[in-house]
Amino acid sequence: MSQVKRVIASTMVGNGLEWYDYALYGTFTALISKHFFPQGDDAVALIATFGIFAVGFLMRPLGAMFFGYIGDRYGRKNALALSILLMAFPTACIGLLPTYKEIGIWAPILLTLIRLVQGVAVGGEFGGSIVYLVEHASRKNKNQMGSLSMLSMLIGLLSGAMIAAGLAHVMPQADFDIWGWRIPFILGFFIGIIGLYIRTKLDESPVFMEAKENGHTSDAPVKEALRQNSKEILLGIGIYLAVTIPFYIQTVFMPSFMVKFLKFSTSDALLIFSLSLLTMMIVAPISAWLSDNKDREVLLKVVLILYVAFALPYLYLLEAKTFALVLTSQIVFSAILGAYIAPIPTLVVELFPTKTRYTGMSLACNLAAAIFGGTAPILVAKMVTLMGSNSPISFYIMVAAFSSFFCIASVRVRRHRDLLHLV
Repeated sequence: MSQVKRVIASTMVGNGLEWYDYALYGTFTALISKHFFPQGDDAVALIATFGIFAVGFLMRPLGAMFFGYIGDRYGRKNALALSILLMAFPTACIGLLPTYKEIGIWAPILLTLIRLVQGVAVGGEFGGSIVYLVEHASRKNKNQMGSLSMLSMLIGLLSGAMIAAGLAHVMPQADFDIWGWRIPFILGFFIGIIGLYIRTKLDESPVFMEAKENGHTSDAPVKEALRQNSKEILLGIGIYLAVTIPFYIQTVFMPSFMVKFLKFSTSDALLIFSLSLLTMMIVAPISAWLSDNKDREVLLKVVLILYVAFALPYLYLLEAKTFALVLTSQIVFSAILGAYIAPIPTLVVELFPTKTRYTGMSLACNLAAAIFGGTAPILVAKMVTLMGSNSPISFYIMVAAFSSFFCIASVRVRRHRDLLHLV
């Protein structure tokens, strides 16, 4: 296997594991709440389980700084090897964790600690793997290489949901509820070990090695990124808004919305959800290829205009409450989302100099996810309930699109000024 192929394989396994676990936790929320909280009030247990899930988001910026320090000072390879190890062990631990009946209050406490560790690991894995991919790319395929991080995210998400659904289908219901649900989590450990093995065989990023040889690395990359690249971090967050807000609305809020508000069956909602993911997986590579061969920023601006233009039709089609129109709504919106998310990793990576790139990239995408992405489903659900209208869904999507449009326009202006300065 060539070096580039190993780089692609290792980063896709690492990112895939992150979202594989995310899919499992979301799929098994009801069972996790049943096993790790006292019986009685199922609604309270379910909310508490979602709360533990949210805790992981709060740790992601801390993980970005911790792994950013390692990645920018000691190398991308070392940081990514540690991050995948910190993802694999906690994922398996969820599958092995004793229940509330067996250890009492320690069950939810230990589950929370596991999610905290995973949050730290994700904070270092996602942004770092994107940096590692892009730094191995050529000028001709840099957007395609960066988009593989998003493709692996979708593959991991779909794989987790499919494995969970497959086991639930083939196992007796009682066995699955008691112990069968643990199998996919334990399997995640072995996926992580495969990814770790591949990463031990990798070479360091050539861009980082060149910077190190020339004395252009930083002894305090976190401090330097916050002081010297704060504008770039804010721009990265803004650019990433049209990724993280629509993505979490589409993957977390929408399946529940279809069941609770549109009165779809769970099987129909999951079918539409799966087809939406497949749509993103098809469109993303096409968008990445176009970004490498055309004007990337113009392409992204056109996609953001489509976001705004489709925000209201998206809602009207949903409110029709027929399978065909709801599916159309989800497929079209997923195509727009897939077109936007593909070039974004490379664009944000290019905002930062080599010496603070791992830290800056990780902080930008993880702060956006923690502040805006992870809260999007809860915020939208609350607004829909309070207003008695579904319009907040479209409104929030438009806010994200307008914000990202402004930031992408600012990036182009900054680049133009940089060129003038260099001349």
